[in-house]
Amino acid sequence: MIPSSPIGREGEALAVSYLKKKGYRIIERNYRCRLGEIDIVALDRKTLCFIEVKTRSTSDYDRPEMAVHKHKQHRLSKVALWFLKEKHLEDVRARFDVVSIRRRGDLNEVQHFENAFELIYPSNTGNRY
Repeated sequence: MIPSSPIGREGEALAVSYLKKKGYRIIERNYRCRLGEIDIVALDRKTLCFIEVKTRSTSDYDRPEMAVHKHKQHRLSKVALWFLKEKHLEDVRARFDVVSIRRRGDLNEVQHFENAFELIYPSNTGNRY
């Protein structure tokens, strides 16, 4: 799903540009399955990266990366596992990154957190998330 807010769309475009400059190869944007969405799937050398992008304006108090809480990490983990299975990439090295963008007028502060969190394996507790 493409971000509905202009700031979200701009943030993802900035993140893609930033990652390309760092040598990442973008594989897919806004990958969706029945379990959710991952903003960017990219290759960093031989590592597949599932990248969540969070963008905030300076009027927001929290740092953008703080919005990738345990619940979100769990959902991203499930979507990433689905992606790997769907593409027959179960044996590929992978990690989760977060790109945090703070908008300050015409300037943007971009922070890239590589290996931001570990895979949270889905449990069999009956939870839907």
